[in-house]
Amino acid sequence: MKSGRPRDAVSSDSANLSVLRLGHRRERDKRITSHLGLTARAFGADEVILAGEEDESALETWRSVSERFGGEFECRYEAKPLSWLRKFARDAGDGQAGVIIHLTMYGEPWKDVTSKIERDRPTVVVVGGTKVPGELFKLATHNVSVGNQPHSEVAALGIFLDSFVGELPEDHFAGGEIKVIPSADRKKVITADE
Repeated sequence: MKSGRPRDAVSSDSANLSVLRLGHRRERDKRITSHLGLTARAFGADEVILAGEEDESALETWRSVSERFGGEFECRYEAKPLSWLRKFARDAGDGQAGVIIHLTMYGEPWKDVTSKIERDRPTVVVVGGTKVPGELFKLATHNVSVGNQPHSEVAALGIFLDSFVGELPEDHFAGGEIKVIPSADRKKVITADE
């Protein structure tokens, strides 16, 4: 199992962190879903799971970015997400129940909840697309809101993951073909050949 990276406990013993994109619609949600996966990767998730309409182009985008920019990041399609979540809630691996975090504007404020969320078990952050089944509110270990007004699910995921995962280790995105070097005054990129 790959390492998740909670702010206070960056270690190889940390549990796997997944993001589940629920209710993807290939034509309508193409760009938002793509950005959700990229945000999940950039902010430290170990994998993104696509549910709804099957869409190989989203999976290919995420694979391509991971190959070019490095890091260990998995992506896959899940045909029966509620069934998968029910099983995950009971047994997410090694007989332990998983932690399900449902991002919803109807949940508890993220600033109040994030520090209380268990970090030693496999965790999935669920981000809805089309109308979310009511069952998800009951399945979730935590229903969490990043504001109680309509807004972008990409913004909510980024804010939540930043507070939940925290700063990533410097080598988190190792092994890529491209590395961006932060700069105050220019674009600076090095390639694996350099």
